[in-house]
Amino acid sequence: VDRPSGVTLAPGQQIMVHASIKVASTETGIIFGYVTYDKKSAADKECTVLNELHVDILDYIDRAWIGELAFRTMWSEFEWENKININTSISEVGAFLEHIMCNTNMSIVGRSYKKGQSTKEGKGKLTPEDVQEMLKEAVGIKTLIETSNFVAVNLYAKSIFGEDALANISIERLPEGKLTGSVRIRSRTQGIALSLGDRITIVQRGVQQGGKAHK
Repeated sequence: VDRPSGVTLAPGQQIMVHASIKVASTETGIIFGYVTYDKKSAADKECTVLNELHVDILDYIDRAWIGELAFRTMWSEFEWENKININTSISEVGAFLEHIMCNTNMSIVGRSYKKGQSTKEGKGKLTPEDVQEMLKEAVGIKTLIETSNFVAVNLYAKSIFGEDALANISIERLPEGKLTGSVRIRSRTQGIALSLGDRITIVQRGVQQGGKAHK
């Protein structure tokens, strides 16, 4: 943090102060701050705590791709795991998978973009069109989504700080049409696993607001 230079204010005076903050990891996703000041009538310094600043995880999660062998190796090595139970009003497996991928920037493991698109790796937000293109290339997953009531998919993304994020989504469609299952996230550090888990929980709630809420 670049500490702002001190200022002296007259009674009733206001001033805007800017400070540069350097973020080095996805440890919390929250920035805290406070202001200390002297009052002429007080012997000791006083302190005012500022409101927390929440950072959107998508601002530092890049689209990335990895092979199945490397995924399995990291999955067995990574210590931190965050498990989120699926609870959504979406009733189609493919639609739910697309929703999660677009809201986490996570890509299907074991496939990659075509050569002409390789320069776009890691840039921009994953779109529904990107997801559909991945599903077309991942024939086995696409077939499962269309013919089976149970689908398991491995996803991968990487933070701008070089942190790997792995996810396994297990989705089951019950006879009454409701989706159930879980999303398991693994990473080498706790922060990115918790931040992605919070992101998934929030977007699930957002979907529920548009349909019937499930408790």
